[in-house]
Amino acid sequence: MEHYQLLKIAHSAPGILVLLGVLAHVFMLWKAARGSDSAVLQRKLSRTRLISLPVLGLLALSLPVSGWWLVDLAGFPLGQTWLLASSVLFGVLVLIGLLLNGRLAAWQALGDSPAPANLLRLCAVYAGLLVLLLLVIMGLMGAKPA
Repeated sequence: MEHYQLLKIAHSAPGILVLLGVLAHVFMLWKAARGSDSAVLQRKLSRTRLISLPVLGLLALSLPVSGWWLVDLAGFPLGQTWLLASSVLFGVLVLIGLLLNGRLAAWQALGDSPAPANLLRLCAVYAGLLVLLLLVIMGLMGAKPA
């Protein structure tokens, strides 16, 4: 297999895994929050914050490195609009991910007491923005010149 094609696959796989992982965790936490067992919710919040978010973060942080390598091999100039826009959106994505982690920490710190509606709403908004930003960045990467 050609080196460039292998790098494209190695760059696409983490992007898809990050998107699917975020969607799976949003669904998992939503389902656990709707249930009445607070111990299950606390266990899922703990696993999400301690294991899943760092792994998804490492996968996401590998994307700019492999993306830069792909752009360098293809010979694209780094000043193209689609590349600059996706870089700015990636910075916003990291910020939203950190804000979501903080809201999940606040939710986990509540323990057995019910979470306020404002906290749940903020978690949902941050998770929705995370998914939206991932889709927009993927769309920009798909719209680049061949």
